[in-house]
Amino acid sequence: MLFQAENKEKLAEEITKVFFEKLGGRGEWEDFRVENKVVFLRLKAEEPEILIGKGGAVLRDIQYLLSKMVSKKTGERFFIDLDINRYKEKKSDYLREMAKEVAAEAILLRQEKELPPMPSDERRIIHLALAGREDVVAESVGEEPWRRIVIKPAVQN
Repeated sequence: MLFQAENKEKLAEEITKVFFEKLGGRGEWEDFRVENKVVFLRLKAEEPEILIGKGGAVLRDIQYLLSKMVSKKTGERFFIDLDINRYKEKKSDYLREMAKEVAAEAILLRQEKELPPMPSDERRIIHLALAGREDVVAESVGEEPWRRIVIKPAVQN
């Protein structure tokens, strides 16, 4: 397929749109923009479960694949930020709330709490949610794909 675009941002947009056309995904773009080598995509899909997959695995794979395709065609590194039916937005809200609840439980019970294994992007949300707190410590432990976060009360002097 021959792409014709006046600049790399437009080329990134063109590649992404063609990818979704070929994928056969039906829906409408709520947001589609390219800023500073990041392609922001917000798609409202008719069948989101197919594009999201279990635990967002397919969504992450699509992001990775698109990022590689766009970067190869443009000769520059682009990052794809894809959200389908606001899945990532809702998941982020859920993870931040869970981080607060588990931190409160760890403090109340004075013991560490281990979260289930999760991908690095989800662990990052947990770490950021607890980053400003002095009463708890969050650390990632284990090896991929079983890497998880342990939240424990901070040692008080």
